[in-house]
Amino acid sequence: MGLREAQSGSGAVFPPGDAESGVPFHFGSPSEEYAATTTAAALFDFSDRTLVELTGSDRVKFLHSFCTNDVKRLGAGQGCEAFVPNVKGRVVGHVWIDATDSSLWLDADPGSAERLVPHLERYVINEDVAIADRSADWGELLLAGPEAADRLARVGIEVAALANLEHLGCNLLDTPARVRRFDVGPQRGYAVIARRDRLAALWSRLCEAGVRPAGSAVWTALRIEAGLPVCGVDIADENLVQEVGRTQTAVSFTKGCYLGQEPIARLDAMGHVNRELRSLRLAGGTVPHPGSRVFSDAMATQAVGTVTSAAFSFASQSPVAMALLRSNSAVCGTPVFVENSEETVVATVFWFPIQSN
Repeated sequence: MGLREAQSGSGAVFPPGDAESGVPFHFGSPSEEYAATTTAAALFDFSDRTLVELTGSDRVKFLHSFCTNDVKRLGAGQGCEAFVPNVKGRVVGHVWIDATDSSLWLDADPGSAERLVPHLERYVINEDVAIADRSADWGELLLAGPEAADRLARVGIEVAALANLEHLGCNLLDTPARVRRFDVGPQRGYAVIARRDRLAALWSRLCEAGVRPAGSAVWTALRIEAGLPVCGVDIADENLVQEVGRTQTAVSFTKGCYLGQEPIARLDAMGHVNRELRSLRLAGGTVPHPGSRVFSDAMATQAVGTVTSAAFSFASQSPVAMALLRSNSAVCGTPVFVENSEETVVATVFWFPIQSN
């Protein structure tokens, strides 16, 4: 039985015409799926994410020279968030890095391998490093919610001691796996990475352990509320690293030289970029479409940004959106106006990484 078949048995509703390749949109009740994430535990399909492995004795030194965070400080079982920039400081990829005894793993947004792998490989000259896309062989599921660690313990994986972005290797359903703590805003989360041919059995086993399956409709709302953008959706190749709004968690300004470091450091010295991703909570109305304009005034005379993704949030019973905004409108708490059907709807700017400090 494949993963899609197992999900269909859980009541999955897939996007129209996309049942083979697309992740489930919901499992019958998005409101209950959202509630499970905030009060118990929910299970999300991350099987479309990109997984890239770096091996070889020079892997740490090499990746350290081509990403924004301090890879050299990572011991086995530790991890960090980073950007892979080009020489101009623009985003090639947004990654989470796991360090093991023998390799470095990059966990990136769907479809990232076609950009990340060639970009990194072009800089391999004499280094002992091999870069391989493992997405066809390995897949990922995400458990999120206050009881997620308890549900993993029920299947024999003790993760309660992990700090955010720490990971451990384990044997799950008689196959090697890795579990990384991956908090989603205020909610504790765990990414489970296993052989792709074991994902269906893992999905069923976790559902039997009391985890509520949840779909992309809820995940999109959760990630927007947590300030987690997606490459190819919220992040484009023309975006500067600091425009993404993850500088505090993904960029080290003390690690030394790396590709793109000079323009990134120059922007930091200048104090700000001209635009930045932020989340919006709309006062009402329907979920806006990507590309909808954002204005500073109710008369819609001064455009200050564009919606990149949106969803309905069951926390506020209103739409939320991610938007690329001019810096003078990107301050948390600022009221803006989003074009929505035939009207403009007032919204409030927020951003979890900034609010949490």
